[in-house]
Amino acid sequence: MIVGNINELGLNPWLPPKITEALDYVLQNINAESHAGKYNVAGENVWVMVMEGNTRLAAEALPEYHEKYLDVQIVLAGQEGMAFSLKPPHTEVMEDKLAGSDIAFIRTPDDETMITMNAGDFIIFYPGEVHKPLCMLNGNAAAVKKAVIKIAKIYL
Repeated sequence: MIVGNINELGLNPWLPPKITEALDYVLQNINAESHAGKYNVAGENVWVMVMEGNTRLAAEALPEYHEKYLDVQIVLAGQEGMAFSLKPPHTEVMEDKLAGSDIAFIRTPDDETMITMNAGDFIIFYPGEVHKPLCMLNGNAAAVKKAVIKIAKIYL
């Protein structure tokens, strides 16, 4: 897991070039006014989904992880809590969609931690890293617009 701000990419000069290129694509082409939908960057190797949603109680959501793609989440507008676990996804699998959609949902680990994500902030989850997006902060539901970059691990 790596965190940063898309407007301060110079603070992360050690990021792999393919990740930096994908973040730069979003910085140059996508913003809070962009339409929701899929943006093709490099075919099935890299694409961006722009989406709008509302935060929810963390206790009402299941953590997720992926196997084939890195998941780079960037807040375009709003604020969300991002829960994560530093342990591998070895807890009870609640729903396995890895074969068709590269996502599995698991029971919430005991070590779950929450951070606040503001507009411009990004977080990179490598395959197998457990995370739970769109969590409420301070018990208040809020609208969030975000870009989610998917990067095939074999592309790096």
